[in-house]
Order: sequence, then structure tokens, then C-alpha cells
Amino acid sequence: MEEVDGGMRTMGLGLCWDETPVGMRFKTVGRTLTDADITNFVGVTGMTEVLFTDLEYLRSQSLFKGRLVPGALVFSIAEGLLMQSVVQRTGLAFLGLEMKVDAPTFSGDTIHVECEVLVSRPTSKPGRGIVTTRNRIVNQRGEAAMTYTPTRLVKGRDYQPDRQPEPRPGA
Repeated sequence: MEEVDGGMRTMGLGLCWDETPVGMRFKTVGRTLTDADITNFVGVTGMTEVLFTDLEYLRSQSLFKGRLVPGALVFSIAEGLLMQSVVQRTGLAFLGLEMKVDAPTFSGDTIHVECEVLVSRPTSKPGRGIVTTRNRIVNQRGEAAMTYTPTRLVKGRDYQPDRQPEPRPGA
């Protein structure tokens, strides 16, 4: 099912590089960030900064009211939303990014990602392309929380794996 909101389609599964023309815009579905997300992320990564683990410290010392979500978690959730929508089965490699945190994100915020294709071009190898997008992570109030521009190596519609034989054990 296709939904249109503000002139941007909500996407389904992966797109090939040659299906993403420069100027194309789309958005993902939303995802609410929870205390459990923060606790699990902090535990897995070891990001035991008191801004994420000590509610009393937040009440008495923080510049912000509410439980902060680590920026790395916000980015990770955004990338997950994109994996579920436009990168699934078409991504070959993540090549890099530039990022700016625009505003804090709090537990209970619902985010989605708004994307605009900035670069979409073939590589020298057939069936592959480079895609760079501007990704805005937007909360339920319409405020940008983070903006980043990832560059990815993406399959084309005519992609064929360039498989190398696997080395034999002991060879």
C-alpha cells in the first residue's frame, strides 16, 4: 500500500540505485523510542554516561527535562527504519557519512526519517551504483533531531554477484 504525506511516499522494500533518481524524496514509517530501548542500548554498548543512566542526575544537573536518548541510538534506529524500507536486499556497502545533531531526542519521542536523493550514479562495475542521500530524522512535533548524509554502494537492476571462489581450508 502506498501512502503519500506532504508529497513524499512511504516506501516498502529495497530500491536499486537506478530506481532512485536525484531529487527523489521519501519517508519511512515512525518508531517510538522507549526507556527499554535506552537501557538495552546502554547495556550492549557500554555507554554508561550518567545522562543516560541516572534519572536523579538528569533532574538536578541536566540542561534538559526528560530522559535523553543517546544520539548513536537515534542514528541506529533511523538506519533500521531505512533497512526495513529502501535498503533491504539492495545494499552492498556503507561507504561513509557526515552527521549533525540538530536537537535532543527523549524517551517517548516518535521518529521517522525523511530522505532526499542527492547523488545516484553508476560505478565502473556493471550493476552497481553510488547513492548519497540527505536523511533528516524528524520527531512527532515535526522537529529535526539529526541530519546526516550517508553514501552507499547499492545494487542496480542488472546486478550480478562477482563471486570469488572460497579458499579451501589448509590451502
